[in-house]
Amino acid sequence: MDLGIKGKRALVCASSKGLGRGCAEALAAEGVDLVINARNDEALQQTAQQIRSKYGVEVIAIAADISTEAGQKKVLSVAKDVDILVTNAGGPPPGMWSDWSRDDFIAALDANMLSPIALMKALLPSMMNKGWGRIVNITSVSVKAPIAVLGLSNSARAGLTGYVAGTARQVAEKGVTINNLQPGIHATDRATALDTGVANAQGIDISAAKTQRCATIPAGRYGTAAEFGASCAFLCSQHAGFIVGQNILLDGGAVNSTM
Repeated sequence: MDLGIKGKRALVCASSKGLGRGCAEALAAEGVDLVINARNDEALQQTAQQIRSKYGVEVIAIAADISTEAGQKKVLSVAKDVDILVTNAGGPPPGMWSDWSRDDFIAALDANMLSPIALMKALLPSMMNKGWGRIVNITSVSVKAPIAVLGLSNSARAGLTGYVAGTARQVAEKGVTINNLQPGIHATDRATALDTGVANAQGIDISAAKTQRCATIPAGRYGTAAEFGASCAFLCSQHAGFIVGQNILLDGGAVNSTM
């Protein structure tokens, strides 16, 4: 299927690896020029060159911490007129309810709620003026089914979801859609970190921890960055203009819910 977005321009945050890179590559495969971002410049530049070589699109790589105001300004200085925005940031560390201080919550909100909101506010006017735009926020399955040890993520991402619910319906008439993708466990560094935590807590090796987690997923495996990226690219396509303010689970069926 031709997604109809060749020649569009996208900002994909936290995209040197993992789910962000999966989204960047899926968009590049459709002929979308990219601004990609991450904190580690070396990894980011390698990713940029690999995407340029493979897909023949323009890729501008901006090393910056997107959770900071300075990082956002740096990225937006070259991405102020993009047609597509994919927000993403690493999740906060796991723990128990008694572990987290106010500063921990502020850091989580900055990374996983306030930064995506700031980027949307900066880029929505241009999209609305052009009469077309796509925004996809990478959130988490924890918005649909809270995960006890990920209370910081539960809180921040739920706040972002509430913001999107109202905002998406205010901008849709201008040809701009905003939706959220809610990943479950995918084969990324985040999964490795979570499996390592389980392994350490239970005194088992990491492969056993992964097997244990896979047993809770009806698909029987972890997702891949490539299939996640394909879902993102569809939401960014010309065919997805009637999908507004939705939260789409990509979790292999792990959340047992009718709706």
